[in-house]
Amino acid sequence: MGDDSEWMKLPIDQKCEHKIWKARLNGYEEALKLFQRIEDEKSPEWGKYLGLVKKFVTDSNAVAQLKGLEAALVYIENAHVAGKTTGEVVSGVVGKVFNQPKARAKEMGSDICLMYIEIEKAEVVQDELIKGLDNKNPKIVVACIETLRKALCEFGSKIITLKPVVKVLPKLFESREKAVRDEAKLLAVEIYRWIRDALRAPLQNINSVQLKELEEEWVKLPTTAPKQTRFLRSQQDLKAKFEQQQAAGGDEADGDNDEETEAVQVDPYELLEAVEILSKLPKDFYEKIEAKKWQERKEALEAVEALTKNPKLENGDYGDLVRALKKVIGKDANVMLVAMAAKCLAGLAAGLRKKFGTYAGLVVPTILEKFKEKKPQVVQALQEAIDAVFLTTTLQNISEDVLSVMDNKNPSIKQQASLFLARSFCHCTPSTLPKSVLKPFCAAFLKQVNDSAPEVRDAAFEALGTAMKVVGEKAVNPFLTDVDKLKLDKIKECADKVQLVGKKGGGGGEKKEKPAAKAPPPVEAPAKSSGPSKKAPPAKAAGPPKKGKPASAPSAKSKKAPDTKEVVETELSLEVCEERAAAVLPASCMQLLDSGNWKERLASMEEFQRAVEQMDKSEMPCQALVRMLAKKPGWKETNFQVMQMKLHIVGLIAQKGLFSKTSALVVLDGLVDKVGDVKCGSNAKEALTAIGEACSLPWTAEQVVSMAFAQKNPKNQAETLNWLANAMKEFGFAGINVKAFINNVKTALGATNPAVRTSAIALLGVMYLYMGGPLRMFFEDEKPALLSQIDAEFEKMQGQSPPAPIRGAKKAGAEEEGDAAEEEEVDGGAGDIMDLLPRTDISDKITYDMVSKISDKNWKVRKEGLDEVAAIISEAKFIQASIGELPMALKGRLNDSNKLLVQQTLNILQQIATAMGPSLKQHVKNLGIPVITVLGDSKANVRAAAMTTLNAWVEQTGMKEWLEGEDLSEELKKENPFLRQELLGWLAEKLPTLRTVPADLMLCVPHLYTCLEDRSGDVRKKAQDALPTFMMHLSYEKMVKATGKLKPASKDQVVGMLEKARAVMPAKPAAPAKAAASKPASNAHAAKPASAPARNQSPSEDFSEPEPKPDTKKAKPAGPAAKKGVVGKKPPVKAGAKDEEDRSGPIFIFVPNGKEQRIKEERALKILKWNFMTPRDEYVEQLKTQMSTCLAKWLQDELFHFDFQRHVKAIGAMIEHMEVEYDAVIGCLDLVLKWFTLRFFDTNTSVLMKALEFLKLLFTMLSRKNYQLSDYEASSFIPYLILKVGESKDVVRKDVRAILTMLCKVYAASKVFPFLMEGTKSKNSKQRSECLEELGCLIENFGMNVCQPTPAKALKEIAVHIGDRDTTVRNAALNTVVAAYNTCGDQVFKLIGNLSEKEMSMLEERIKRSAKKTPVAPTKQERPQREQPTNPNATFLRKPAQEEVPNKLNQARAQNAHLEQSAPSIPKEFQLDLDVFENNHTCASDIPDLVQHKLDEVLEPVMIPERKMRSVSPHFDDIHNSTASTINFVISQVASGDINTSIQALAQIDEVLRQADKAEAMSGHIDQFLIATFMQLRLIYNTHMADDRLDKKDIFKLYSCIIGNMLSLFSMESLAREASMGVLKDLMHGLITLMLDSRVEDIEDGQQLIRSVNLLVVRVLEKSDQTNILSALLVLLQDSLISTAGSPMFSELVMKCLWRMIRFLPQTINSINLDRILLDVHNFMKVFPKEKLKQLKSDVPHRTLKTLLHTLCRLTGAKILDHMSMIENRNESELEAHLRRVVKHSANLSGLKSDKSTEKGALRSDDKVIKAKVSDILSEIFKKIGSKENTKEGLTELYEYKQKYSDADLEPFLRNTSQFFQSYVERGLRMIESEREGKGRIQTSTVIPQHSTDSFPPSSSTVPNGEDLNAAAYYERLKILRQRRGLENSTPEEDRPPLSSLRPSVASSTDMLHSKLSQLKESREHFQQEQSHSHSPTRSSSPASNLDDLKKRLERIKSNRQ
Repeated sequence: MGDDSEWMKLPIDQKCEHKIWKARLNGYEEALKLFQRIEDEKSPEWGKYLGLVKKFVTDSNAVAQLKGLEAALVYIENAHVAGKTTGEVVSGVVGKVFNQPKARAKEMGSDICLMYIEIEKAEVVQDELIKGLDNKNPKIVVACIETLRKALCEFGSKIITLKPVVKVLPKLFESREKAVRDEAKLLAVEIYRWIRDALRAPLQNINSVQLKELEEEWVKLPTTAPKQTRFLRSQQDLKAKFEQQQAAGGDEADGDNDEETEAVQVDPYELLEAVEILSKLPKDFYEKIEAKKWQERKEALEAVEALTKNPKLENGDYGDLVRALKKVIGKDANVMLVAMAAKCLAGLAAGLRKKFGTYAGLVVPTILEKFKEKKPQVVQALQEAIDAVFLTTTLQNISEDVLSVMDNKNPSIKQQASLFLARSFCHCTPSTLPKSVLKPFCAAFLKQVNDSAPEVRDAAFEALGTAMKVVGEKAVNPFLTDVDKLKLDKIKECADKVQLVGKKGGGGGEKKEKPAAKAPPPVEAPAKSSGPSKKAPPAKAAGPPKKGKPASAPSAKSKKAPDTKEVVETELSLEVCEERAAAVLPASCMQLLDSGNWKERLASMEEFQRAVEQMDKSEMPCQALVRMLAKKPGWKETNFQVMQMKLHIVGLIAQKGLFSKTSALVVLDGLVDKVGDVKCGSNAKEALTAIGEACSLPWTAEQVVSMAFAQKNPKNQAETLNWLANAMKEFGFAGINVKAFINNVKTALGATNPAVRTSAIALLGVMYLYMGGPLRMFFEDEKPALLSQIDAEFEKMQGQSPPAPIRGAKKAGAEEEGDAAEEEEVDGGAGDIMDLLPRTDISDKITYDMVSKISDKNWKVRKEGLDEVAAIISEAKFIQASIGELPMALKGRLNDSNKLLVQQTLNILQQIATAMGPSLKQHVKNLGIPVITVLGDSKANVRAAAMTTLNAWVEQTGMKEWLEGEDLSEELKKENPFLRQELLGWLAEKLPTLRTVPADLMLCVPHLYTCLEDRSGDVRKKAQDALPTFMMHLSYEKMVKATGKLKPASKDQVVGMLEKARAVMPAKPAAPAKAAASKPASNAHAAKPASAPARNQSPSEDFSEPEPKPDTKKAKPAGPAAKKGVVGKKPPVKAGAKDEEDRSGPIFIFVPNGKEQRIKEERALKILKWNFMTPRDEYVEQLKTQMSTCLAKWLQDELFHFDFQRHVKAIGAMIEHMEVEYDAVIGCLDLVLKWFTLRFFDTNTSVLMKALEFLKLLFTMLSRKNYQLSDYEASSFIPYLILKVGESKDVVRKDVRAILTMLCKVYAASKVFPFLMEGTKSKNSKQRSECLEELGCLIENFGMNVCQPTPAKALKEIAVHIGDRDTTVRNAALNTVVAAYNTCGDQVFKLIGNLSEKEMSMLEERIKRSAKKTPVAPTKQERPQREQPTNPNATFLRKPAQEEVPNKLNQARAQNAHLEQSAPSIPKEFQLDLDVFENNHTCASDIPDLVQHKLDEVLEPVMIPERKMRSVSPHFDDIHNSTASTINFVISQVASGDINTSIQALAQIDEVLRQADKAEAMSGHIDQFLIATFMQLRLIYNTHMADDRLDKKDIFKLYSCIIGNMLSLFSMESLAREASMGVLKDLMHGLITLMLDSRVEDIEDGQQLIRSVNLLVVRVLEKSDQTNILSALLVLLQDSLISTAGSPMFSELVMKCLWRMIRFLPQTINSINLDRILLDVHNFMKVFPKEKLKQLKSDVPHRTLKTLLHTLCRLTGAKILDHMSMIENRNESELEAHLRRVVKHSANLSGLKSDKSTEKGALRSDDKVIKAKVSDILSEIFKKIGSKENTKEGLTELYEYKQKYSDADLEPFLRNTSQFFQSYVERGLRMIESEREGKGRIQTSTVIPQHSTDSFPPSSSTVPNGEDLNAAAYYERLKILRQRRGLENSTPEEDRPPLSSLRPSVASSTDMLHSKLSQLKESREHFQQEQSHSHSPTRSSSPASNLDDLKKRLERIKSNRQ
């Protein structure tokens, strides 16, 4: 029991994980009790067990497991968080519970699964159970099937998705285990209960015995629909209802109905797997189908028929197959094959469903034509085919095709077409069969009702009856006004017989029985059942045709129309008229009508008018009255008053009476005659208008215009046109027959009278309002001048919407039209007008040849074909919908590899859209959808063209066709970011304008959700924009439901976005008011503006908050004003009210790890990187979303408001809270800085100034708190701040410079440098100059190390600006270079590269000026590092005070020096700035009061070197563990100012270099190491050597270490080759400078050191990359010749190195990049042209260069000329000319001759030595050297000979000797030299007399490979060991192999040779040298001098200074 007691004390959750099973059992029991006790489902207790629930169910002990299962079940039932565990727990149950022998365990496991389903996790559970079906253990499989069955039984098929289950059923039936098969059978029976026959198709291939058993079971099932008995948590209302029903004792009637529809809704098609058949077609199918023998064609068709029997087919390109089948149906003479082909088509249509819609238009005409066949089996096959095809498309799409055969001569075709329509109508609902579609069909049927063939009549009755049944009598009756009662009864009788498929459109039961034979088609009902909503927006042409042609269709809907019909009068004779008129007019009036006295006539007219005014409408004999008015004198009346009255009366009669066209014809002629009359014109126009109202404007206008143009009076013509223009505005455009008067308008346009032309153009302007673009097509042939006038008129009308009609017959109809108007108004008049245009049928012009051209292999032929098509369409102007084979051909070109053809095709499609008008709809599927595919093209111009085409199409077709079916969702499914973003953007624009959309839009939603998480930011943005527009049509609830299938992580994210989208969901456009019926066209235009606000609003607030806010627009500089207007008006007021309450409390909210998370997301590209030229909306939205969690709500609203004053307020609040809420500010610092970058793009100065004020305070606070900006924060802020440094306002620039100054305290200056360098590339000259000045300050304050990536690169880029056009930029660049000069002296000239002479002289002048003023020690301690807030602009030399520059500069440097000394204890970070050290010494001697400080530093290294040396190693071992960082750290210490630190670091590197296996680690660090090394050499040269307080032995030791390291390095070729040209140049500079340093000889064994350096130089020349070293030497030579400061010896040594390189060229030529070398030579010759070279004191440089070129030519021949690729303007290069000469010359001579000529040229012309004699003497000397006895003598003679003949050439004598001999001679000469010259030996020994053409320089003194090498090496080692011991350093270093002991030592230094900085520096060095001479003896004798000695020395220094 003792053991038990231990775990008994543990808490429950720990017991549950205990290793003792009893403990776990006890834990589970207690957990169970605990779970039953917790009442709150959201209690935190549940969270503790989240990770344990899986262990509960998978316990390895069976007893404990049972209890665990029990506890888990209670947990899942009660815990709110349980859903998170679904996946792991269910998989645990499947794997570890279902295989248990105990039934109880399995039962519990099953209950757990069901409980998870209850808590809404059905999908996860189902996935896990289906995975379990693949388990090898049959027990598990059985349990999984059983659980699935239980779930289905209890929850029903709505919650358990059956498709995946049905998919695995057949496999389960094949199992070897009987138990599995039996369980599968039970499951199949359960599934059958829910979906009935839909299960048959998927199971048709299982074993026949099993199928039979199943059939038997299925029959036994009750026929009542099953019911859900267990409910989800979200279905509690259903549960309550169900329980009530149970209680009521099964009053289930309503329940049944509800469920029944649900039960049938499973579509077997959905349960099937799609089969891919295209690849399975026989290979020779297309040949066989064209074969001459019918048997072969039959074989081909049989193969296809077998494939098309598959009930569900995979989508693909079936175009070719459909065309082949169509050809058989249309052309094949064998009727059996026609029937087979029809069956194949039916199979394809049934298997593809909606996806076949594309091909429907292609086959329907052919099938209809083929109905002429009499054979029943052919007819039946064709019927099946056309029925199947109908289900894949819409009636609208094929209506044109069907109508075209309705008046065919062949009665069979007419009959079958009507029967087909009757069958089709059965599938329709009132909304899918709108009046616009029904009307033309009814007209056709009415013709057929009177047909002579009885079968045609019967078919027409059946079709009409079906239509009546579908849409109701009320809707059909208006079309049947002319049908007699007998026929009407027959129609009604047919209607009663009709059985509709969908029964209330709900997809009811009967449908199943009707075509039971074939499972898939019947199912179309459910698919169609979504019909009502789908087809809602009816065709755009709906209303207009009806309104448009009252004349031709008088039975249309208005009340006026029937009246008009009654008013058709016969013409009355004059007698009858007089009789009728007399009955209603006073007798006097009648008598005086034709009186000769005008006054009487006038009186008569007045009476006439009164009589008319009092007459009743029904009694008025209009024709008689107008005939009386026309009676003599009639319209020839001469008195204008009488005439005016007459015209007025005509108008009255027309208004008041039932005025017929017959009456109108009596008066119109007279009216037109008077229209142009000055006095009577207006009355005439009024009368015309009244007649227009009575007889319809279209008819009146046609009559009036033709009459006006029949007479010659231009005034009348002009006024008629003016009247018509006005009338159109008043009546609207409906029904106007454009064709009728277009010709008259054309006549008017050509009239000579300008008034007529003007009126015609004005009339066109009015027509343009209604017709838009198509109108212009009629006038394209006019003269350009006229066309431009017309265009100008159209331009005026652009954007205006036509006025609402105020007159006209339509007024009356408006009330009646009610709903119809509402349907039809969507796109009012456009369709209307388009219908009026004369359309050409171009199908016969689309020939087979043309189509095959378009598909040709050769693109030029394809182009020809397209050109032909374009020509046909433009010639036809307006075309009919039938365009033959063209759609398929054009579709192929949309994915043409030649993008030009794609664009041409798109242009043709635009042409077609304009030309075809609304009937374009039927081509949407086969031609429109492929245009959408082009939106995925990678080229932006192609995408733009596709978008234009798409919009042109939509303008004609409306959106409905596009949204129907799966095509759009298929496009969106493609993972093409361009396609997705374009398509979503387009949908977001179009959807808000629609009132209703087809239900198929829902299919796009899953893909929309995928796009929300797309990799591309643009796609995500567009998807977010589209969300609200989808939601406005599909509802929030549906869209949330659709997220069910997403992964949990995605689901949460998407639901969040939906929440936000819900807040900004645009309202649906309002249904037009009833009166709108009278404005057919006005709406077409109005619809667009109306929706615009909604559209703008929708994406506007990119859902950063759940409620729409006004502020969103503010940060979008580019946001259109419209958006601001829409959103930003009312809400701010409300916000203001809120403001007051909730502005207390903190405004910054600290989110732990928020910033880290953002950095991660940006790295993972989940969010946009903050990088832009101008901020786009998506950046603003992203920032807004990110900030919403970190800021108080009100502050966020202010920050993202579009009113700048709110910004100023918000910044003020941020300033107040900044200090107090420091932590929270730091937490969102990145976001705050980003927000301020947006403000930099605002134009408002007050915001900008406030922003800069905040930033100054912010950075001050950050530097006070020692906060360092991260790169993430800096990179998203500094570039934008730098933009503002170029601001035109001084005050802004001043602040920005101040902020940049502060920045360097919170972000490393070396990192700020590259940002400023970027700024210098700006186009803004102010920005360039300010950035350059800022760079100058950085260099001045932080030294050259601040320059990135290297000082050389940076200074080269800066120096470019010395040649800038802008003076301020030039000055700034010069000042920056001067700052660099003050830091590193003459080296600057080398770093800045080649400048033009002019620029160089400017620079030299500026440097001289800066040097004039020597620095004065500052009198008072100023603030450090250029932060002078009083005037930040003066950080660095401003323009006026140029003379003070050096003064200021040096003061600043002196200050820095102060600081360095006064605070040696706080090194901010490792920064190597040698000049600071030099300045330290200056100041040490300058400023007496600082000597105290310096003292400790001087003492430390001398007193206790051990500690310093030892401290390095552990330090870096602790900090740096990775190799690279370790190496970096050690290398950084090589350049340390402390000698011991440096030696220690070098020792460590040497250890690495000497072990071959470790040396590789240095790879990649070589340049870095060499730079550190020559930095150290420079430091020794400038500082340590001049400082006699340092022990020279220490310096020597450091030199030895350096040279040893370098020798190790350069003995490894692989590493040596990594050294770059620039670094090698600096290294050689340093080494040569060291060889020439006279101070080295004072050190003991200095001679030995020089020799080592010599050896090292040779190594470097041999082992480095030959191109790099040769290049480096050339540049070094050039620099040394330019610099006057350097010693002439320097250039000579460089040249000697070059000679050595030249000597080895034959071996190395292949490894050299000649192009680069020639470029360097070219640059050299540019700086030193031939003349300039010859002017030098010595001619060796000239000869060196010549020899180099000569040798190169000799080795490569004429090919050398091909290597000048890198030289610009090579023709102007002196080099090319030289090379050509040499090549030419050498072609004529043999190699030997050329050698000799070189020697000859090399000899001095004044040299008198005769060659023969010379060679004799030298031969003699060399013999002596060669003999053992006379060696010494020979060497002495050779030395004297060389002294005498300084340019004697020893090359020929040495050429054939061994390397050993050459070195021996060299060394001997040097020994003699040193003996003879005593003290000055070093200088001369390294100089071999000037003119020895090929003499070997000291650098050539390679140590031979024999014993001598060993001797030398051992001697070196001995020396070094001695020195080491002399220091008595007992560091651990002694245990190491001695550093650099194996090799002599070497050194290098950065170009300090010619960097004597200024007079100041020279004087300082002079002084130090004096000191060193006076003190060196005492210094060296006592390495650790005591304190007194030092103090005395310091006193002496002080007195000397004074």
